[in-house]
Amino acid sequence: MQASNGLHAALLAALSLLGTEIAMAQASAQPPAPPPDRPPAPAANAAAPERTSTLSDQTALAVTIYNQDLALIKDRRRLDLPAGRVDLAYRDVSAQIRPETALLREIGDAAGLVVLEQNFDFDLLTPAKLLEKYVGREVGIVRTHPTTGEENEERATVLAASDGVVLRIGDGDEQRIEASRDGKLPGRIVYRDIPPNLRDRPTLVLALESAAAGARELELSYLSGGLSWEADYVGELAPDEGELDLTGWVTLTNQSGTSYRSAKLQLVAGEVNVAPAPAPEMMMMDAMPRSAAAAAPMREESLFEYHLYTLGRLTTIADNQTKQVSLLSAPDVRVAKELLIQGNPGSYRGARGKLTEDMDVSVYLALTNDEASNLGMPLPAGTVRIYKRDAAGGAQFVGEDRIEHTPKNETVKLKLGESFDVTAERKQTDFDKRSGTGPWQYELDSAYETRVRNAKPEPQAVTVQERIPGDWRMLEESAPHEVGNANTALWKLSVPAEGETVLTYRVRIRF
Repeated sequence: MQASNGLHAALLAALSLLGTEIAMAQASAQPPAPPPDRPPAPAANAAAPERTSTLSDQTALAVTIYNQDLALIKDRRRLDLPAGRVDLAYRDVSAQIRPETALLREIGDAAGLVVLEQNFDFDLLTPAKLLEKYVGREVGIVRTHPTTGEENEERATVLAASDGVVLRIGDGDEQRIEASRDGKLPGRIVYRDIPPNLRDRPTLVLALESAAAGARELELSYLSGGLSWEADYVGELAPDEGELDLTGWVTLTNQSGTSYRSAKLQLVAGEVNVAPAPAPEMMMMDAMPRSAAAAAPMREESLFEYHLYTLGRLTTIADNQTKQVSLLSAPDVRVAKELLIQGNPGSYRGARGKLTEDMDVSVYLALTNDEASNLGMPLPAGTVRIYKRDAAGGAQFVGEDRIEHTPKNETVKLKLGESFDVTAERKQTDFDKRSGTGPWQYELDSAYETRVRNAKPEPQAVTVQERIPGDWRMLEESAPHEVGNANTALWKLSVPAEGETVLTYRVRIRF
């Protein structure tokens, strides 16, 4: 018994000594307390103050839109910044900003502003997002009595919000779990605040280091999707169909998620190469030091290998808006109507048994983009719609076609449709395979008859175009042909009023 008491006393003494050593080690690990007259040092990871910049700070805005759903935004703002580290929340940027292209620069001679990092906060405030951010946090559930209208609030904790809602409501023995998968909540939810990483508008947050406090003028430049443009042209034919009053419009579409107020608008026509987008998506980058009278047309100039069009006034491009701006106004543009018949190149490779085939007579309107035709400026790609007035003076739609980017002095041909009164048919009248056994090594003679009829009360000029494959030589023809591009033979025919013209020819082809 005495031995047991001695062992117990030794164990207590050892534990007491060990506790003393642990307390001394913990005390030596703590930093010394600051003197009474010196305030404690700030924590190393203290958050920098945030300065919010809104559209009220904006002093200038420029938008340059390209053809490939791409735009360059230059947003200039004037604001006061404190000295030291500050987070600048640049609100109302495009929701489709490419944050890796953002560049903040200071306007003027001031210096000492360094961008440490940039973060694009695109998680926007919605009821669903707010509930999702409150998972694990407490909210209030307000219920309204159906008879008295009295409101009663209970405390609840949001347990899940990804596939429906799960809430833990009440305290102690009154605690219960309520869940809903259809989005219906047990009452109105009251939130105590908005999480700092949830923004009501697209915001680019820039961590800045400012050498001195004061007013600064900053310009944020970035590329964005969601903005596009194309040209639309409207032309009215003269009664004699020899001239055209042409009006050009630029159609802008803004689906970028923000509006651009009183912006300088510029458009780039041409195919600008854009590198493929990287895999998503690190939202941080290293620091980097129609009216009756058309309005004035846009000013055009060359830019590298493209063309730049500048609107001579400021304009507002609202979000989710299609807007039209006058591009050009060109009265009395010289045009020529052309009726064109195009043959089938495949019919030359064999005998077709004198089968008669109907041929379309296409209607084209040709114009030359030069000063002599009252044009002479590079025309952006777009759709040209042509109208002509009827006998009562009403404008009627007669066709449309799309043009590609058209430089100065180039010829444009617009296909407007098929002729109703001028018809054509063609048949092979003879075929002779002269030599050759393989499918690509032979010589043949082929003869054709093309019959063109005109039901109009006036003569019509018609062009017959045949693309003849291989090496060919015309042996016989009822009218002389011209050689066009890509092994093409052209015949210019005049078809009499309410009459017909027959074209016959024989061609020798070597494959």
